[in-house]
Amino acid sequence: MKIHEYQAKQIFARYGIPLPAGEMATTPDEAKEIAEKIGKPVMVKAQVHVGGRGKAGGIKKADNPDQAFEIASQILGMEIKGLTVKKVLVTECKDIASEAYLGVIVDRRSKKPVIMVSAAGGIDIEEVARETPEKIFKLEVDPLLGLQSFQARNLAYLLYSDRKIANQTSPVILKLYKTFTENDCSLAEINPFITTPDGEVWAVDAKINIDDSGLARHPEIEEMRDLDAEEKAEIEAREKDLSFVKLDGNIGCIVNGAGLAMATMDLVKRFGAEPANFLDIGGSSNPEKVVSAMNIILRDPNVKAILFNIFGGITRCDDVAKGIVYAVNQLRPKVPIVVRLTGTNEDKARKILEEVNLTASSSMEEVVKRAIQLSGMTQTTMFGG
Repeated sequence: MKIHEYQAKQIFARYGIPLPAGEMATTPDEAKEIAEKIGKPVMVKAQVHVGGRGKAGGIKKADNPDQAFEIASQILGMEIKGLTVKKVLVTECKDIASEAYLGVIVDRRSKKPVIMVSAAGGIDIEEVARETPEKIFKLEVDPLLGLQSFQARNLAYLLYSDRKIANQTSPVILKLYKTFTENDCSLAEINPFITTPDGEVWAVDAKINIDDSGLARHPEIEEMRDLDAEEKAEIEAREKDLSFVKLDGNIGCIVNGAGLAMATMDLVKRFGAEPANFLDIGGSSNPEKVVSAMNIILRDPNVKAILFNIFGGITRCDDVAKGIVYAVNQLRPKVPIVVRLTGTNEDKARKILEEVNLTASSSMEEVVKRAIQLSGMTQTTMFGG
């Protein structure tokens, strides 16, 4: 789950990370009032879940409250990469002497938290990694021992030769790591982390992503979810207890198990096509979940074929087959459907699928190739009636 910058800064504030004064506004009048309260030049920053806000005109400096009102009037309501700006963060403007990057992620290879720091702050870390990877310093942290003070100091001194600044930075790195671990984050990032001409350090930006699986432990963070910024299909899927992520391809995938879902998507790409989604129905054998899954996928106009890939363990193949039959009869899909069913009660499942003239293969490669082949038949109507 993504949260806005102003929300990430609320979490950072609880851990004592140094932040410029600022508040969120939803109207130009509120922006003016906040600027008056701060009493200094401010930055007015669009709050949307996309990067590139500055380049799109969503971040501007206001020298006084009246100018903050005017700038907020311009930014509120504008669209940035398809998202409408409904909130702005009005925050104190700091003079910048240098910019750095501080971040914590989970490294799937080592299965450990990794702290990354770079003196090349203020731009996308992906760009730094691609063009000048030597500017990024990384530290894998033992999750049992946690980040040690000496490790944070070492990282700080890799960024700054000035002892005063390095000694201010190392506690921030420790606090950022604590923020990451205690809130089940998948990402906690400060970019840029700045120094001022008089030698102070400040987190002038903040980004936090939360692992959805950890949200049950953090109801206060769950309440920060911005439903307006999320795909409607993803919201519906979550309500139906489905794991769903919309992608840009045209092969709709309905799979049980996250690992099998990823393998299915990889195979689709291997054979030259693109998946339209990640969708894991989980271990449930409830046919209604299959109906819900197909209903969500069919609303995507890019989907040209639907691929079921079911490995029946806890999930019973015959119940999934019943769900497919229910869905076909209710939704009358006008795109081809291919099915792979193997495992528990697969023989019963094959007989059930005969009701809607579907056959099930046991070969994963075969059904993926078939789905891709059928997706190119733009006029195919299998169940349109």
